[in-house]
Amino acid sequence: MSSPQKNKHSQSAGSQSVGSSGSSNSGSSSQKTKAWSGVFTEGTDRRVELFTESISIDRRLYAVDIRGSIAHAQMLRDIEILSEEEFHQIEEGLLEIRRRIEENKFPFNIEFEDIHMHIEHALIEMIGDVGRKLHTARSRNDQVVTDLRLWIREAIDRIDRRLVDLQAAFVGRCDDDFDVILPGYTHMQRAQPVIASHIWLAYCEKFERDRQRLHDCRSRVNILGLGAAALAGTSIPIDRTKTAEYLGFEQIAANSLDVSSDRDFVLETAFCLVEIAIHLSTLAEEWILWSTSEFNFIRLPQAFCTGSSIMPQKVNPDVLELIRGKTARVVGNLQTLLVLTKGLPLAYNRDLQEDKPPIFDSFDTMEAVLMLAAPLVEGAVLNRESIVGRLDRGYLDATILMEYLILQGVPQRTAHEIVGRLVRLAMERDVPLVKLPLKEFHEIYEGFDYNIFSILGAANAVAAMKSYGSTAPNQVRLQIDFWKKKIDRAYRELR
Repeated sequence: MSSPQKNKHSQSAGSQSVGSSGSSNSGSSSQKTKAWSGVFTEGTDRRVELFTESISIDRRLYAVDIRGSIAHAQMLRDIEILSEEEFHQIEEGLLEIRRRIEENKFPFNIEFEDIHMHIEHALIEMIGDVGRKLHTARSRNDQVVTDLRLWIREAIDRIDRRLVDLQAAFVGRCDDDFDVILPGYTHMQRAQPVIASHIWLAYCEKFERDRQRLHDCRSRVNILGLGAAALAGTSIPIDRTKTAEYLGFEQIAANSLDVSSDRDFVLETAFCLVEIAIHLSTLAEEWILWSTSEFNFIRLPQAFCTGSSIMPQKVNPDVLELIRGKTARVVGNLQTLLVLTKGLPLAYNRDLQEDKPPIFDSFDTMEAVLMLAAPLVEGAVLNRESIVGRLDRGYLDATILMEYLILQGVPQRTAHEIVGRLVRLAMERDVPLVKLPLKEFHEIYEGFDYNIFSILGAANAVAAMKSYGSTAPNQVRLQIDFWKKKIDRAYRELR
């Protein structure tokens, strides 16, 4: 085998720049390197090559492109377009190309436009005419869709694993934090008391829905498009079922026009990542507030904070702020994809080359965020004394007192008014409800007796809860046990 032609401007697989030969301002490049050059009588302007290249973005598809090409070659062998020997030459050549890319020994050049043409050109350089047979019965249109589906499928699996790690971090806190009661908020005002573990499991529920969305989305990602060719299919009797089997696709796309125009799976994946980002942004916002002197509920691990260049006392929650900030990027990427696809006619249009930067960036962003989220959750410490010292503020037990009256036969609206008047009285005295004497309870409603003091206070209010899914200690304990088993099962399934 001969080696691919060396290029002095070659870059590593991870680099964002690409080498080019000749002037970068004007002039035409040689057409002999173009896969589509037969019908053309003049070369491509160098400025056009710079404008249209995508190798600086799509080179990261190299592994799935090679995997897809090997499967395609296997299928061509099965239908006797390729001989067994030709298949082995192609397979060995592609594996050698993959090795060179991974070892940063592969030349990238904008003349070959994208990762698909780079690999095909290198293969032809290595094995000659046999390499020219590989592109039989496929187009770059269905090839890139297949590559992108393979890449997204793997990326979804990585995100899924990170979400389980984050859920495990929350569940891992639950036993130690079970005895901590925090104020729950609505409208950013203190509302009712909740067990800290109930809050941790609330995030587990959110991230579980994120996992379910990803799993559902993955089923629509996991559809083989290869075999649609440019847009109409092919007259060559290919076996798409075999290709799907080799690549692990669950379904085969049924309409060739739809294959090359479809980016629904990219948009849906981008939306799933947005939901994850929003849930993480909620966590970030809440813990940023909790870490302030005004709240003083939580102490963040200093390894996940930074200081100020001018104020020596500052411990800033920069990681959480950036998690919140990076949500904007992920939302923006979805917007980009929606606008990109909103007005395209069937079937393939070059606009779709622009689908990769936003979806790649969304995955990169979310993987970076999730890599930090679990250890941050594990390392944070609740400021128990500060929480307990201010827990009686906000009349967190008012709703339980109202429900106590309801259980005594008082209509809800009447009970609501009675407790509202009691809260107003307590506010005027600047005391919690439990500090009001029974005599003053009687002045507002004669039906009160000493039993009310057994439900007043945050701990009593929590203990009084009874409904499924509530912050009642027995309900929270059941949910902790449920989630421990669920996390163990998830890890077994991910192995």
